[in-house]
Amino acid sequence: MPIYLPETTQTSTETLTPRQIVAELDKYVIGQSAAKRAVAIALRNRMRRQKLAPELAEEIAPKNILMIGPTGVGKTEIARRLARLAQSPFVKVEASKFTEVGYVGRDVESMVRDLVELGVDMVREERLEEVREKAAQNAEERLLDVLLPPPRPIAPDEDTTAAREQQNQTRERFREQLRTGRLDHRVVELDVREKSFPSFEIIAGSSVEEVDINLKDMLPGLFQGRTKKRRVKVPEALEYLAQEEEQKLIDMESVARTAVDRVEQAGIIFLDEIDKIAGREGGHGPDVSREGVQRDILPIVEGTTVNTKYGMVRTDHILFIAAGAFHVSKPSDLIPELQGRFPIRVELEPLGRDEFVRILTEPRSALVKQYVALMDTEGIALTFTSDAIECIADFAAMVNERTENIGARRLHTVMEKLLDEISFEGPDLIEKDVTIDAAYVRRMLADIVKNDDLSRYIL
Repeated sequence: MPIYLPETTQTSTETLTPRQIVAELDKYVIGQSAAKRAVAIALRNRMRRQKLAPELAEEIAPKNILMIGPTGVGKTEIARRLARLAQSPFVKVEASKFTEVGYVGRDVESMVRDLVELGVDMVREERLEEVREKAAQNAEERLLDVLLPPPRPIAPDEDTTAAREQQNQTRERFREQLRTGRLDHRVVELDVREKSFPSFEIIAGSSVEEVDINLKDMLPGLFQGRTKKRRVKVPEALEYLAQEEEQKLIDMESVARTAVDRVEQAGIIFLDEIDKIAGREGGHGPDVSREGVQRDILPIVEGTTVNTKYGMVRTDHILFIAAGAFHVSKPSDLIPELQGRFPIRVELEPLGRDEFVRILTEPRSALVKQYVALMDTEGIALTFTSDAIECIADFAAMVNERTENIGARRLHTVMEKLLDEISFEGPDLIEKDVTIDAAYVRRMLADIVKNDDLSRYIL
């Protein structure tokens, strides 16, 4: 599933040193300095490679990274923030979803196709920003053509210049009224294209790209869509016409070429749960396809050419970041060829009570800030005291020790239980200033101490 990353950073990634990259990641992810250091070096090496001569740059393969660590310690978050920082096409996939040919599951090449789709969306958005102003002007002119009656023919004995001046003045008056919103109540009739697509089936085990037939070329009328008359208000008409003009001004062939190039040179694929496909034991049963999945993934990581609807895409210089808890298996259980394609290995540390305190308060989108903002929408001024935050961290660490350690994800369950009453009663509260202190935390989370089973608090 592609993860869309609209946010951009203030600093140009071309000028970011590894130390600055780590500093940027520190704003969102607590601890894990070794993993941040590894991804910062990988990103900087990619920038260095782009400055080399093409012949030498072609030979330098990306240094793929294998992150080893328990769940909830920040593996995915580091990769996501790195992609956002680099403004690179980024897709996160679970390795366990893929299966070798003959087993039910997704084709491994689909991860590259997802990445290309995301790259096309990114480039299209950039181009839209460039043409938005021009498209708005064109849409305004088209709407004025609809609002104004067609100009009457100029009589032979009439002053041509004066007649045209009068028509222009009328048009400008309407333009001013349109911009000031005085025509918003008017209803206009537009020819709107219907978005109807014919349904067809793809044979199981194949994909649209593998069906080597271009249906749009064979049946051009089928996909064009018919137009129908619609009566809409002026603001809606202006928005629709602007979208139409934007599509006209964008060259999709150029967008596709740029996107493919960006994916090939700057794409990042995050392979999660790679430990679930580790294991080379023979035999039968559900484990029989593990090594097969690894062998299917190997060519993609190694460098191959994948056929997508936007053209052939080479994966030689896509950066792969794999991650897994490796509780049951070990990295050495992966097939040797795949191990060799992940030369950088970093171990992420389990999170403890001190890290939880920092996670609750320090990051830009810290949990405490999120809940304060959510309650603020109800007019409730929520305040957390420092001893309350320490108490929350203590409870989260205690539950992780007693049961399965799910890292920082435990904070979500603890915070939901803590604020359950306020979240429910919020709209009806008379007293809108609420302070969460250590005593309140202990009262709301007392069941955690009493209940040794704790099954209700495990995600």
